Amino acid sequence: FKGDDTCEYLLSSGRFLGDKVWQPHSCMMHKYKNSEAKNCLIDKHIAFIGDSRIRQLFYSFIKLINPQVKEEGNKHGNIPFEDKSASIRVDFLWYPEVNGSMRQRIKSWTEAATAKPHIIVAGAATWSIKIHNGSNEALTQYKINITSIAPLLEKLAKSSDVYWVLQDPVYEDILSESRKMITNEKIDAYNEAAVRILNSSSRNSKAKVKVFSVSKLIAQETIMKSSDGLHLPESSRETNAMILMNVYCNKILKPIDGSCCQPRPPLTLIQKLAFCFFTLSFIGYLIINLIHRNNYRKNKPCTDLENGEEKKPAISTPTTSTLEMLLHSFCKLGLIMTYFYLCDRANLFMKENKFYTHSSFFIPIIYILVLGVFYTENTKETKVLNREQTDEWKGWMQLVILIYHISGASTFLPVYMHIRVLVAAYLFQTGYGHFSYFWIKGDFGVYRVCQVLFRLNFLVVVLCIVMDRPYQFYYFVPLVTVWFMIIYATLAIWPQIVQKKANGNCFWHFGLLLKLICLLAFIFFLSYSQGAFEKIFSFWPLSKCFELNGNVYEWWFRWKLDRYVVFHGMLFAFIYLALQKRQVLSEGKGDPLFSTRVSNALLFISVASFLTYSVWASSCKNKTDCNELHPSVSVVQILAFILIRNIPGYVRSVYSSFFAWFGKISLELFICQYHIWLAADTKGILVLIPGYPMLNVMVSTFIFVCVAHEISQITNDLAQIVVPKDNPTLLKRLLCMAGFFSGLLLFSAIQDQSRH
Repeated sequence: FKGDDTCEYLLSSGRFLGDKVWQPHSCMMHKYKNSEAKNCLIDKHIAFIGDSRIRQLFYSFIKLINPQVKEEGNKHGNIPFEDKSASIRVDFLWYPEVNGSMRQRIKSWTEAATAKPHIIVAGAATWSIKIHNGSNEALTQYKINITSIAPLLEKLAKSSDVYWVLQDPVYEDILSESRKMITNEKIDAYNEAAVRILNSSSRNSKAKVKVFSVSKLIAQETIMKSSDGLHLPESSRETNAMILMNVYCNKILKPIDGSCCQPRPPLTLIQKLAFCFFTLSFIGYLIINLIHRNNYRKNKPCTDLENGEEKKPAISTPTTSTLEMLLHSFCKLGLIMTYFYLCDRANLFMKENKFYTHSSFFIPIIYILVLGVFYTENTKETKVLNREQTDEWKGWMQLVILIYHISGASTFLPVYMHIRVLVAAYLFQTGYGHFSYFWIKGDFGVYRVCQVLFRLNFLVVVLCIVMDRPYQFYYFVPLVTVWFMIIYATLAIWPQIVQKKANGNCFWHFGLLLKLICLLAFIFFLSYSQGAFEKIFSFWPLSKCFELNGNVYEWWFRWKLDRYVVFHGMLFAFIYLALQKRQVLSEGKGDPLFSTRVSNALLFISVASFLTYSVWASSCKNKTDCNELHPSVSVVQILAFILIRNIPGYVRSVYSSFFAWFGKISLELFICQYHIWLAADTKGILVLIPGYPMLNVMVSTFIFVCVAHEISQITNDLAQIVVPKDNPTLLKRLLCMAGFFSGLLLFSAIQDQSRH
């Protein structure tokens, strides 16, 4: 750990991921768009001073501001550039040697009454080697000249960002005869002199000339592609320009996926209060534990000295109280949240960009599928979508989604479209599961609603507080929460139609279908009325839950993407339960679901439909167009999978306990990955062990899964305490929760005001 400043890593170290993707050591680099570059550099003056290599860097830099710029003009002269829309001025000043002329130019900036350049990028050496035929006298003179320039640069560094670009290696085999004296040995000598002399008089000062040495590493990998052996290929120049942009702009714009050069965000008021709460919980638990231990010692059985028999204490050992369980859960949660904060908010652990390759996605997929098949067991019941089967389904889908996220496979459209089906399948299960419960049990009580809402939202609410993130950031939880409330409202409003009532009169089945049709019409209306949707969710305090970056567009997009699949899940549950009640299905162990002929026909149609959807998804060319079709067609592959999994009797009678174990903690896995497996809010990868990618993934994954499992247990324990079955007590708890969220809204408003 070398402190909070990751700029040093960005400027000096890194490696290539693939051919063109540069990965700085320990931090993430943001890829700046033209609009972002202009926004960062507005009203700024940047000066590039040096030789032809600096001129190359100058052109690559201004192309980040305006990609239409062409490399033309006097190569051995000054080149001005101006973007009037953002008042940006970038100048290239031709000074191919470190000599008196360059010193005079730099000195003029230190003495000028007018504003100095905000960014100065300087560097030169190859011309000195070429003109003086690589003589030792030229190197000596270079040291003298750079010694005279160094104090001036250090003086400028107090008010401007000053970078000295070290010389890149050359590809000696293809250098022209006039450049043969420029050898890598000579370049190393000049670089060594520059590094030793620069900042020598201000080693303990914060105002330092930043040595841009990363260009050397990039050149070592790419100089072989150079056209003349001296100048870098265009892709390498673009990487250098992007690094320069990250060094200056990350601390200004603070992009999520640009962790290099970003300071640790200050603790908010709510985060400080959360820290105090967890600390008090820890102290409280210790006190209660000590009291219990003391009581236990007092009541410990003792030996009668007269007859040698053991006497029993009059008072039995006290059992664990509710308060002790509560404080114990908060203590564990506090330790876990500390780990979350250290991983993704403090600059303690390293972060790296994702880089997608087919092997990084498909090899782990094959590996977990083999593991899943290996752990095959018999199910307790053989009904369609029984508990073990749905847990298994959630489990393997969650593992695939995790691999998709860490491998960066969203850049590969066919994989993206198949993952969209998996997310839709989760929502399908939401519709199927909750509809089945309300339909069969007829339990519309407050206890059931509170239990579901608590289990879904507890972890996310805690993370919103500790990690200072909006509720909508964890988009999947708001999605399933809102859909649960829609399902509840649809079935709970008058007339309440449940299976017991419908069995007495078939008319009620039509009543329920009418309710489902009304729900479909409501979904259809909202999906084609963005204005109405945004008005509903823009009302305070709903807006505090569903806004992201100041608007509800992200929520609208997420909701619209899978708008019909919950309805499909409800409809499937209704049809399945109706067929089951009329004993149309054969759900015995080893029996096919239908008659042999019907089962074979449906199995063939299902396999054909499944493959047809995969072919369509794999042939997608435009993400926007495919997303438009996805809500209507995703159900095809979901239903096909359900039929393939349940029609054959043997397949329905077994399940993978490996996948089912992960399925039981799938929600926690999905949420925890944001901060302790991935990094920078899912944009990068957490690095606990730098330099060993495979070992790092193994260690971080082990901790991540253990934490998710522990949080699942904590949530279950707290749900029993916070949401009791006793209605009067539950009502009091609900009033306390209302007070808690009111306080949270108040503190959030104070926090927002202080930020503005």
